[in-house]
Amino acid sequence: MQEGFLPLCRADAEERGWHYVDCVVVTGDAYIDHPSFGAAIISRVLEAEGYRVGIISQPDFTTCESMREYGRPRLGFFIGGGNVDSMVAHYSVAKRRREHDEYTPGGVTGKRPDRCATVYTRLAKEAYPDVPVILGGLEASLRRFAHYDYWTDSVMASILEQSGADIVSYGMGEHQTREIARRLAAGEDVKSITDVAGTCYLTDFAGLPASYAECASLAKVTADKTAYARACRIQMDNQDCVVGKTLVQKQSERYLVQNPPATPLTRRELDEVYALPFTRRVHPSYDKFGGVPAIEEVEFSIIQNRGCFGGCNFCAITMHQGRRVTSRSADSVVHEAELLTKMPGFKGYIHDVGGPTANFRLPSCGRQMTKGICGGGKHCLAPTPCENLIVDHSEYLGILRRIRALPGVKKVFIRSGIRYDYLIRDKDETFFRELVQHHISGQLKVAPEHCAPNTLRCMGKPPVEVYNKFTKRFYELTKQAGKKQYLVPYLMSSHPGSTLKDAVILAEYLYKNNVRPEQVQDFYPTPGTVSTCMYYTGLDPYTLKPVYVARDPEEKALQRALLQYYDPKNAAKVRKALRLVHREDLIPVLTAPGRREPQTKGTASWNTKKPAARPAAAKKGRAGSSKRR
Repeated sequence: MQEGFLPLCRADAEERGWHYVDCVVVTGDAYIDHPSFGAAIISRVLEAEGYRVGIISQPDFTTCESMREYGRPRLGFFIGGGNVDSMVAHYSVAKRRREHDEYTPGGVTGKRPDRCATVYTRLAKEAYPDVPVILGGLEASLRRFAHYDYWTDSVMASILEQSGADIVSYGMGEHQTREIARRLAAGEDVKSITDVAGTCYLTDFAGLPASYAECASLAKVTADKTAYARACRIQMDNQDCVVGKTLVQKQSERYLVQNPPATPLTRRELDEVYALPFTRRVHPSYDKFGGVPAIEEVEFSIIQNRGCFGGCNFCAITMHQGRRVTSRSADSVVHEAELLTKMPGFKGYIHDVGGPTANFRLPSCGRQMTKGICGGGKHCLAPTPCENLIVDHSEYLGILRRIRALPGVKKVFIRSGIRYDYLIRDKDETFFRELVQHHISGQLKVAPEHCAPNTLRCMGKPPVEVYNKFTKRFYELTKQAGKKQYLVPYLMSSHPGSTLKDAVILAEYLYKNNVRPEQVQDFYPTPGTVSTCMYYTGLDPYTLKPVYVARDPEEKALQRALLQYYDPKNAAKVRKALRLVHREDLIPVLTAPGRREPQTKGTASWNTKKPAARPAAAKKGRAGSSKRR
């Protein structure tokens, strides 16, 4: 047994004198005992409740014998696919198999199957048919309803039906996990545990609750895209613990019942979770493989909040963490920073103090606590900020100041994303000034995503003028601070709503502002987002109006090439795209070999007049983050 870690095999459990375990936590990732990893949190939460917990990490998926590692668990299996949906982990947006898996020892691929949450659940049920299986984590959470699956280009049934699990725990699962474990320990049959907030179960018609809102059935949403879009809106509008209703959707034969979302952890409860005895290390058994790459960017980082009211349509946080922001206390965050300074390998740099969006610490407005999050597709920040929006960086700034002052801390960076349209609304510029002065590692990555108005509307992003205002002030403050720092914009091609003309508008805009983005991402239709609904149905689920969708691989390639017009290998595609939209006037501008050359790629601001050199010390952004700001 490795000191400080939970058992990873039967021998580890026996060294503790255990001849059985209460709970088996199964994960598609390597075992990293760090609060950035869902399996680590759930296993430590169960341990804190007094249960004997054994972990099975990346089990042999060819046999159910892998699920018998600890023998029959007394209470059940708690299964998750890992920090990233296994299909996203395995395939690029072009559906090409990835050559690297940062959540696996040595970064090798093939250690977990496609749709691993489903596969692991079936294996557990094969090994012990009558042992309860609670399926949670990101992969299950986003696939709990009938959903469009990009990789098969079809609508799939709920993962609850596909896998054979007893319960799906969706969202952040601490409350659900504790309650389910306690009731199982008390001898309650898992089939009767149907009233836990933040869970889903299957039932027949006679077992439906007395009151619910119904989504169109699997058969209906498969045959009718308008029905799919309407179901998406119902699901999105009920992901709030205050106003969310019980939802029902018929699958093949039985009915999926989603209980309302669990209440987010309070500040005190979050503090308690992050105070659990995490070793914050990769299990030593992986040392011989060179460790696990995923730890590199989070080892000396701190998560200070959960949830995001930004509401980008392409982001799955609404369906997983939710839009209500909760945060840890200042003392809890600073205490964790103190622990980091004492860890082996700490060199004085805390890489991040953030979360889904770093500069959110409070709910977006006071009404959320009693009236819930606004539905109907309303956004707190876009296209214009809500008049009830609370903009306050004071507590976050106080935390950063305290961490900067700790002995042994040389620098505190913010890498997990600044919501610039929120920052620019703060009338007190103190945080903005100190961000520029103290917390940027040469480059600050922000996510305007596009500049064409209709595309931004479909994304749920603010107009580009907001980004321009932020950019202008960023460089003014940078100059005042006597620093050379740069903005690196994230951009996305082929998002629903983006036509080829829109891509040309963006290319022209990039050229005029001397920006050569290295970080360009094709839209990736993953389960559980409004944008994926738009991609599949061609409809805005809130208005049911048509949305243009670039599905043809050739057009998608043209849109992407336009965003990197400067690359000689893209010249033919750029010329073709410009001819298709009758903008031949731009051909000599965007493809001429004699056009002006910046010193390096991808670091200039959209408002920068001079080319920007990339700082030698600049580091990549936080690994594993699927959130695009």
